[in-house]
Amino acid sequence: MRKIVNLNENWFFCKNQEEIIKEIPMEATAVDLPHTWNGIDGQDGGSDYFRGTCSYSKELLKEDLPVARKYFLEINGANSSADVYINGNHRARHDGGYSTFRVDITEALQERNILTALVDNAPSQFVYPQFADFTFYGGLYRDVNLIAVEDTHFDLSYYGGKGLQITPAVEGTCAKVTVKAYVTGLQTGDTLCYRLADAQGGIVAEMESEKEEETFILEGVHLWDGVNDPYLYTASVSVKRNGTVLDEVSERFGCRSFSIDPERGFILNGREYPLRGVSRHQDRPGIGNALLFEHHREDMELICEMGANTIRLAHYQHDRYFYDLCDEKGMVVWAEIPYISRHMTGANENAVSQMKELIVQNYNHPSIVVWGLSNEITLGGAKNPDLLANHERLNDLVHEMDPTRLTTIACISHCKTDEEIVHLSDVVAYNHYFGWYGGDVQDNGVWFDKFHKKYPQRAIGCSEYGCEALNWHSSNPMQGDYTEEYQAYYHEELIKQLFSRRYIWATYVWNMFDFGADSRAEGGENGQNHKGLVTIDRKYKKDSFYAYKAWLSKEPFVHICGKRYVDRVEEITKVTVYSNLPEVELFANGESLGKKQAEEHFFYFDVPNRGETQLLAVAGECKDESLIKKVDSVNPDYILKEQGTVLNWFDITAPKGRYSLNDTIGDMLKSVRGKLFVGGLLLRLLKTFKKNDAKGAGGDEAKNKTEMPEINSGMIKMVSSFTLLRLTGMLGMVNVSFTKEELLAMNRKLNKIKKPKGLSEK
Repeated sequence: MRKIVNLNENWFFCKNQEEIIKEIPMEATAVDLPHTWNGIDGQDGGSDYFRGTCSYSKELLKEDLPVARKYFLEINGANSSADVYINGNHRARHDGGYSTFRVDITEALQERNILTALVDNAPSQFVYPQFADFTFYGGLYRDVNLIAVEDTHFDLSYYGGKGLQITPAVEGTCAKVTVKAYVTGLQTGDTLCYRLADAQGGIVAEMESEKEEETFILEGVHLWDGVNDPYLYTASVSVKRNGTVLDEVSERFGCRSFSIDPERGFILNGREYPLRGVSRHQDRPGIGNALLFEHHREDMELICEMGANTIRLAHYQHDRYFYDLCDEKGMVVWAEIPYISRHMTGANENAVSQMKELIVQNYNHPSIVVWGLSNEITLGGAKNPDLLANHERLNDLVHEMDPTRLTTIACISHCKTDEEIVHLSDVVAYNHYFGWYGGDVQDNGVWFDKFHKKYPQRAIGCSEYGCEALNWHSSNPMQGDYTEEYQAYYHEELIKQLFSRRYIWATYVWNMFDFGADSRAEGGENGQNHKGLVTIDRKYKKDSFYAYKAWLSKEPFVHICGKRYVDRVEEITKVTVYSNLPEVELFANGESLGKKQAEEHFFYFDVPNRGETQLLAVAGECKDESLIKKVDSVNPDYILKEQGTVLNWFDITAPKGRYSLNDTIGDMLKSVRGKLFVGGLLLRLLKTFKKNDAKGAGGDEAKNKTEMPEINSGMIKMVSSFTLLRLTGMLGMVNVSFTKEELLAMNRKLNKIKKPKGLSEK
């Protein structure tokens, strides 16, 4: 029988170490797994976190291992590439930082062994991802195990799978369950014992057979029914020889049917089941992606509290434990590979191998319904023949490996809807940020209606939407101000627009949690993307979290918004209350301000602001309290302060009737000379991108390689509401920066350009 030994303890780590190790270096640091070397520098901004090769070494004594004929090293996450050595001898290489791989180390084992993994997250033209808005944490950041088995065992070498594939098909009140075993070293006369058990462990079907595939009929099947009833069965298969069990594996599975309809959206077990949920990144402050099981559980508890019924596990394969949690909690899952933003011809094979690993390792999870082929891959244009050919190959591969599920793509907002790639997968979704990255918040629903009208037979979803919020506050929130109040307003509007459109098959907030993105310098806290509904440390739920809870959760609650916004200058201030109950009453210092009803779950009260006011919201049996204070001037702690900013808006000269860096791109395009200025800036950026691209062709300077976004009408519309100052600041995400002197020189040129009459007063 197989035995699994966890090897997480007592490793020795060396940073920037590329030499093959035969003995543990004296300068090594003792660490336990999971571990990353980018837990700090990958979240502090500057786009300068260490990307290179580091070593992890561990002593293994054969006498401490279980007695077996075969030994496999199982590494569940090594980002981004890893070379495995035993006593200085190379045993395997794996490219792809988010999936499990195994190495047969049987022949290399001696009585005393030094196991070494050289892990490398340096830039590469052959491994995905390389260009994305999140930190590529390096390290052995998931469990490492040793699996000891007999010569005859369930296959451990095929793309990190468990050697067991379970395919349920619901047929009326029954389910046909096909169980396929993959066994290495099977001999004549060996038998396989199949057993299916219900959630309580009771046997519902069993069979002993010489075949590696058998089918069972479950009558009166108990369906896996999403968050309502995520019922799970267990399939166990053992290999016997002369009555002795040589190996055994088991996997949970669920029986459900689903489809995606262009008019009715997502359908689960024959009924409409709108998918409303979030995307999730896997990192935490200080530890990056080196999460413990309790971190995964906390994430799931928060998502369940919010009331979501679906999760997009972006932008890579997540820990198996989290897929297990999705099965248990009834979360419908979009699973995808890190084929993102930049297509690299040299990495086509890597995209294919990562897709194979994703499917083989996660095939049995009933929570997964779609395989994501790519995300925003047309950032540099949609007509690359190699890009299209690679997507066709991936699409065909998925259908061949798993005909039970659908394929999807997450398209970037400015990708034209008539592009070939938009219509390649089974269903499609778009990432839209109207109201944050340009455009107006009201544009979101309008865009989807236009798509649906033009392509009524094409199922459309919203794969990303969101805006950033930190601890900044305003009673007059505006797009781009990073206040918690604007984020709340934005999500109120998006909920009303997206949730009311039956045909949208799924919606995913970007993101459930703030996450590390070391190239970011926005919102006053560098190194993070702050679009989360919850802070990266999971300690604070932003008001927008409760907006979704009001719509999605069945647990009665009431929440007063603005708890961090205490000091207010206005005589009458607006206070927003969220609840999933039909009526809310608000009290100010014990005096009722009235009861309100709101079908949209958002209750707005005008509150007299005098001295100190203790607020109490009551909805049914639920209560929530908050405090506001009258002040004479705006609290400076509530006003955005950019960390390490090159230039502030108040440092910019802006003569009346003349342009400046504080004007929007859209306003500049209303003037002939303004258009020429913007065009000249785009040409300059193009030259910078090409220069950096040439630098990044290979070697150590590959980290400077950037991706020139395709400039089309959609892109222009998206950035039209940005001030030029905000746009130049955001270009740091693609390694383009401006000095203070350069920005001031641009501003002097703009000051010479007159605004058209309609803008002269702005």
